[in-house]
Amino acid sequence: MFPEYDVIVVGAGHAGCEAAVAAANMGSRVLLATMNMNTIAQMSCNPAMGGVAKGQIVREIDALGGYSGIVTDHTMVQFRMLNKSKGPAMWSPRAQSDRMLFAAKWRKMLEENALIDFWQEMISGLIVEGNVCKGVMTGIGLEIRSKSVVLTNGTFLNGLIHIGEKQFGGGRAGERASTGITEQLVGLGFEAGRMKTGTPPRVDGRTLDYSKMELQPGDENPSKFSFSDTPQAKKQLPCHVTYTNPDVHEYLKTGFDRSPMFNGRIRGLGPRYCPSIEDKIDRFADKDRHQLFVEPEGWDTCEIYVNGFSSSLPEDVQFNALRKVAGFENMKMFRPGYAIEYDFFQPTQLYNSLETKLVKSLFFAGQINGTTGYEEAACQGLMAGINAHQSVQEKEAFVLKRSDAYIGVLIDDLVNKGTKEPYRMFTSRAEYRILLRQDNADIRLTPIAQELGMNHLENRIQRVEQKLTNQEEISKFVHNLSVKPEEVNDYLNEIGSAPLKQQVKLASVLSRPHINLPEIRSHITALDQKLNDYDEETILLSEVSLKYSGYIKREQELVEKMNRLEEVKLKDDMIYDDIQSLSSEAREKLKQIRPKTIGQASRISGVSPSDISVLLIQVGR
Repeated sequence: MFPEYDVIVVGAGHAGCEAAVAAANMGSRVLLATMNMNTIAQMSCNPAMGGVAKGQIVREIDALGGYSGIVTDHTMVQFRMLNKSKGPAMWSPRAQSDRMLFAAKWRKMLEENALIDFWQEMISGLIVEGNVCKGVMTGIGLEIRSKSVVLTNGTFLNGLIHIGEKQFGGGRAGERASTGITEQLVGLGFEAGRMKTGTPPRVDGRTLDYSKMELQPGDENPSKFSFSDTPQAKKQLPCHVTYTNPDVHEYLKTGFDRSPMFNGRIRGLGPRYCPSIEDKIDRFADKDRHQLFVEPEGWDTCEIYVNGFSSSLPEDVQFNALRKVAGFENMKMFRPGYAIEYDFFQPTQLYNSLETKLVKSLFFAGQINGTTGYEEAACQGLMAGINAHQSVQEKEAFVLKRSDAYIGVLIDDLVNKGTKEPYRMFTSRAEYRILLRQDNADIRLTPIAQELGMNHLENRIQRVEQKLTNQEEISKFVHNLSVKPEEVNDYLNEIGSAPLKQQVKLASVLSRPHINLPEIRSHITALDQKLNDYDEETILLSEVSLKYSGYIKREQELVEKMNRLEEVKLKDDMIYDDIQSLSSEAREKLKQIRPKTIGQASRISGVSPSDISVLLIQVGR
């Protein structure tokens, strides 16, 4: 009934979809198995992609040949570039999508790939022979063989939904949980744990009074995620902002005795940086209000996502408390918020390729690794799909370094440090963030993707080469162009910058804070005429490269120093117990994680600089 596949992907969420297209676009024959074909790429929580650090990840996925950015561009209802008041390393794109169109576009793109087959059924087990994964077993007992398997189970592994004192099995609202895989993996020696996440109520937008809320429009000139020819948004839907108040808080407290979070029924750890509303009230008792973002779910629906009001309180408490929020006085609820507990596996049990250490040809991606967020899941799926293909072809694993991409930071953190709570990406986690900007993701990663065999990126390579040529042309022009005081002094005085006393090079003026090319060009005729030949993205890239050249050079030097440690290999069979000079904690962590290089060992929690010195002596350095 089934051929032997190269790659079977279990789960069709954001991680599963990216894993399937990555492997297929490299030439693998893929089976995408899901419990429900109608919920492929479902946006289970917020209908949005990107945000702080997450937006950088989406652009990196796109630069590597993934589809998340393309799908978002085709389905967005609003775009905003966050953190524009800060430096460019912090700028992060974010887009609201039409939730139904997002899923439909993803499914269409998957079905257009002739190398991807589909099967709708619960996968209840793995075929493991001699510590090698050889396929999967379905809920009705079918055996489907493959050369590798990628597990992207999301919140479905023994998922348990909580609403007040009610609890029932489920992977998300309206869908059953997945059983069997956790128990088998634990039997094989894997360490499993429980985590928790939550989602807010969905309400009827027709019953809200937006005049009592703050308007939050999209950017006037919206950008996009993909470096390809995706459409730019011609129209946008507004979001709104409102706030909780002391009356809301007091009413929510009346339900605390029935809250599964406070009475001990929820044992899994929840995301610290996206807490439920009851958790906010409990932890931040000094605050008399919390911000709520009122976000539309799509163009042709009145359903509204109440961002900031995640809750597992009883539905009547959620309803009555929300009605005390400004603009929500006559609100009707479509469905209450809920919390969900699910199984995950400590990611220290993986190599940086996302292949498991205990079972060869088995890869984990997404929330099964203890992460939270569509973007974190999608990038892991992409990397797992690539490496599943590499494994089948008996090629070297593809690993991104911390200096290559936020994706490299995320996977390196997971594999070397593990996680005790749902892991979420932040710009602060990346030590080389001035190099890992959202505007240069294509320059950093697209050439690497093409070398890997992502042949559908051929046109992208030409774009990257042209972008670099254009950037160099702008840079030379800015360094050579002299600016006279009478050209720019009125503008400099207007923005509070010291006027020029003599003619200087434009590069010198541009190095000042608060001065950028798009604004100053209108005051310098020669510059304005020159920049007419280039698009906004190239102009921005050129400006950042010019303005922050010193910082960029410094970070590149740090990367080169760190890369020297990455080149010092550690033997796979090194017996750490025999190295008495190592601390006992270092010995335990090194035995568990089995780092490939001195650089990787240096990033393991519990391995000190003195331990690294001992290891360097061991390898003769």
